[in-house]
Amino acid sequence: QVQLVESGGGLVQAGDSLRLSCAASGHTFSNYAMGWFRQAPGKEREFVAAISQRGGITYYTDSVKGRFTISRDNARNTLYLQMNSLKPEDTAVYLCATADTNVPVAQTTRYNYWGQGTQVTVSS
Repeated sequence: QVQLVESGGGLVQAGDSLRLSCAASGHTFSNYAMGWFRQAPGKEREFVAAISQRGGITYYTDSVKGRFTISRDNARNTLYLQMNSLKPEDTAVYLCATADTNVPVAQTTRYNYWGQGTQVTVSS
C-alpha cells in the first residue's frame, strides 16, 4: 500500500521560508517522478513543481520559479520542497504525489498516489 505523508507546513510571515517533506512508502520511490501541488480554498488543485526519478530534471510553475526548490533523497524515500520568499498568495494545502512516469509532468491526471497534504499559511 502506497503512503505519502507530508510535513513541515505552518504559519509564517511574508518573506519567510519553509521546507516541506514528503515521506513515501509502499512503492519503489526511486522509479518514479514526484510532484508537489497545492490547493487553496475554493480553487482547483494547482501544479507547483516536479522532479525526475533521479532528481536531475526539475520543472516549476512560473509563479514559484526562483523561490521554490524541489529535491529528493532516494536513499531516504523522501521528497522535499524548499520555499523561500513566501507570499500570501502561496497560502494553500500542499500535497505531494507520485507520477506514473519517471520524468516530471504537470498534469494531475498523470499522478497515481497522493498524500493528505500539509497547510501553509503566509500572512502579510
